[in-house]
Amino acid sequence: MKAAVIVFPGTYREQDMMRALKKGGANEVSAVWHAETELPGGTDLVVLPGGFSYGDYLRSGAIAARAPVMASVADHAKKGGLALGVCNGFQMLCEAGLLPGTLMRNAGLTFICKEVHLRVEATNSAFTNGYRHHQVVRFPVAHHDGNYFADPATLDRLEGEDRVAFRYCAPDGTVDPKSPTANPNGSQRAIAGILSENRNILGLMPHPENLVEELLGGTDGLPLFESLGLAA
Repeated sequence: MKAAVIVFPGTYREQDMMRALKKGGANEVSAVWHAETELPGGTDLVVLPGGFSYGDYLRSGAIAARAPVMASVADHAKKGGLALGVCNGFQMLCEAGLLPGTLMRNAGLTFICKEVHLRVEATNSAFTNGYRHHQVVRFPVAHHDGNYFADPATLDRLEGEDRVAFRYCAPDGTVDPKSPTANPNGSQRAIAGILSENRNILGLMPHPENLVEELLGGTDGLPLFESLGLAA
């Protein structure tokens, strides 16, 4: 698999992401500056990493979503290419109209930086087929605007089409959207990650790239990258 990780002013997770992709089986991973207008030839996967692009001015991800490279990212995705957005990258995907909904301020109006538990909801995608249905995993979060919001019709459609990839949950897998411990940022229906209609785009708020080695506390994020390594 050939992956391209887009770098914006203010992102800082690109090195973690590139390492995780290589550990998951990608045979070529390159960094692409936001001002480029084309992706490297033969790119299978585009990744929008986490951080604080442009200092989160206006809205998180709003300026980055209009960067020159994003036209090529959108074209890649519309042709069926794989695209992954994590944290700030999820915000960019929503701002660019590649995923529905938006990411609002956390319910407690505070920055959250800790490990959370997630329940895997959809396993029939290139990103999640390495997990079991309703498997509970542990990923870190580090965000201020991670509260997923969409209108009821959109939420119903996401659930009806099995496009909710991950939900926040308690350690035992219990999902309770009203619980500040089980759903730390207040996301509607405890949604932590969603898939596009064609299931080739994943937006995810927590950081799987930060749990791919036992030395760093666990490998719950590794199956996501191994799934991608086998997908292309």
